[in-house]
Amino acid sequence: MKNKIPVSRRAAGIEYAIRDVVITATDLEKQGNRIIKLNIGDPLAYEGFPTPAHMVQAYQKALQEQKNGYSPSYGLPELREAIALDEQEKDKSGWSCSADDVYVTTGVTEALQVLFASFLEPGDRVLIPGPYYPPYMAYPPLFDGIVTEYRLQSDRGWRIDLSDLEAKLDDSVKLIVLINPNNPTGGIVTQDDLKQVIELVSNYSNCTIISDEIYERYNFNGSHTATASLSESVPIVTLNGVSKVFYAPGWRVGYLALHDPERRLDNVRDGIERLLRSRLCASTPAQYGYLSGLIENKDWMTSYKAKLLDRRNYCVDRIMKIDSLETQTPEGSFYMFPKILDKRLASNDKQFVLDFLHQEHVLLVHGSGFSQKLGAGHFRLVFLPQISLLEEAFDRLNRFLN
Repeated sequence: MKNKIPVSRRAAGIEYAIRDVVITATDLEKQGNRIIKLNIGDPLAYEGFPTPAHMVQAYQKALQEQKNGYSPSYGLPELREAIALDEQEKDKSGWSCSADDVYVTTGVTEALQVLFASFLEPGDRVLIPGPYYPPYMAYPPLFDGIVTEYRLQSDRGWRIDLSDLEAKLDDSVKLIVLINPNNPTGGIVTQDDLKQVIELVSNYSNCTIISDEIYERYNFNGSHTATASLSESVPIVTLNGVSKVFYAPGWRVGYLALHDPERRLDNVRDGIERLLRSRLCASTPAQYGYLSGLIENKDWMTSYKAKLLDRRNYCVDRIMKIDSLETQTPEGSFYMFPKILDKRLASNDKQFVLDFLHQEHVLLVHGSGFSQKLGAGHFRLVFLPQISLLEEAFDRLNRFLN
């Protein structure tokens, strides 16, 4: 028998906890079990959050009119204009974004790969919040970067530990990542903390901030601040897209927008454009659907947000009644990150999640999948499902813990 061809180390080392646990759940489903899935942040997987009809119609119209060809590599001009206008008009935090600053990508995940490829040389460091969204840990090493976590404080609503961040900053740091609101914790970055982060970064001339704002309209306090609106010199790259707040994750359309007051990113911008030209374009008909969402009425968002808030409050109430769990109330996104207080169960949160799945057929994600150190002893759940389904899931969790 011939030897098996080895997989590269860079691919073998990638883990994505959110989908890795699905393998076990799928095996249980094949055995005839019904699984309550609270693991993945896909609004379309649950009742009550359909993609708005006018966006679907715009997508369909593009298909019917044969707008299926290659589009400009940086995005449809009218979509880039609409995105720029949306950034300019953000409530209390608009910034001077132009269409030329916007680059449309195949979701935020492609934007990340383009950015890491354009910024990083061997040995360059990327600071990411811990707990983190897994691609931020997985992607930089593919481009010879080194990832370092900075601490989010679980007892302060998952706010940034600014002293920890400052201690990890040096001249090797090329990028600092902010996820606001945060996945997996649901915490938000306050305007004051944003200002302090920008002030810290201003001391390092080769450092840029990546501000992932894909959940921006899920700020339940109405206090979202665009990072770019606060910076007069530090370069900011804003990430956003159609997946979450426009409820169309499968369309895979996102964008990166450059705020570069002192033109320090000119060479990086050239690299970004070269990479985008080489991969042709994002989905053309999906871009038309996204355009419709940006330029047409957004009143529907109010009712969607109200549903989410009701479901968040229900989950917080149920968790706080369980002696062996506690949680910070998430101020944004549609995730919460409860802490397991039972030391025996908390010592192996992945086993806790798997045992709960096997015994009660409810799928969560283990906290250590979002950081071996800073996420350990927690789990992530999604509060998108209807309250009746959440009630059933929590009844099973109560039974399991008792």
